[in-house]
Amino acid sequence: MTNQTSRTVRLDGQIVLVTGAGDGIGKAVAIAAAAAGATVILIGRTQEKLEAVYDQIMAEKLPEPVIHPMDLATASQEDYDVLGRSILEQFGRLDVLLHNASVLGNLGPLQFIQPESWMKIMQINVNAQFLMTRALLSALLNADSGKILFTSSGVGRKGRAYWGAYAVSKFATEGMMQVPTDELATTSNIKVFSINPGATRTRMRADAFPGENPATLPTPESLVPAYLNLMSEAGASLSGQAVDARKLLEELASE
Repeated sequence: MTNQTSRTVRLDGQIVLVTGAGDGIGKAVAIAAAAAGATVILIGRTQEKLEAVYDQIMAEKLPEPVIHPMDLATASQEDYDVLGRSILEQFGRLDVLLHNASVLGNLGPLQFIQPESWMKIMQINVNAQFLMTRALLSALLNADSGKILFTSSGVGRKGRAYWGAYAVSKFATEGMMQVPTDELATTSNIKVFSINPGATRTRMRADAFPGENPATLPTPESLVPAYLNLMSEAGASLSGQAVDARKLLEELASE
C-alpha cells in the first residue's frame, strides 16, 4: 500500500459526495477532503449544519463546496435522480461517493421494535444507499476511477443481541458493498469498500452507550487518514474488502 496519510493524500480537482456531512464523521471527512483539494457535495437533512460546514471550508479558503439538503427518510426516487442529473450537468462526473449517513433507532429485543421504526431505519440505512448509488452510478462511471464507500459497523459483521434493525441494516450494507464490487470489477474502474469506523466520539455512540465517557473514545477527525486513503488510489487494492478503520490506521502509521 502506498505510504500516504491525511497530510499527503491529495484529491485535487476531484468531486466527492458525503452523506451525513453536517456532523460527526461525515463533517470531519468532508472538511478533510476539501483540505485535500476536492470539491465536496454536502448532503444532509439540516440546512443549518450544512451551512456551518460550508462556512468552515470557505473560511479556510478551500475549494467551494456544494450544499444539497436531503432527508433520506423521505426522499423519493425522483429526488435522487435530480441529484444525479445535477451532478452530471455541473461536474460531468463523480469521483467519490461516501455513504456515511445512518440512524441507530431504538435498541432492544426484536419483539419490542415497532414496525414503523424498523421501516424508517431500513429506509435511511439501506434503501437510500441503493437509490443514491443507482442514481449516481452514471456520474461515477464517468470518473477515471470512481470510489464508493459504504459505512458499516461491527454489529453488521457479527450479530449482537438488542441491536435490532440497526445491526440488520449494516449486514445489508455489507451486501450492498459486495454486489456492486462483483458487478463492476471487470466492467469499470470503480472501486467499492465498506468501512467500519469502530467506537467513535459521535452522538450516535452516545445514544447507544449513554454511560460511556466520550473522552475515552477517538474523535471523528482521528479517522480521517483511513477515509482519505480509500478515497485515493492508495487504497485501491482494498476494493471489495470490509475495512476496519482502526486496523487501516495502524497499517498506515507503520509504513
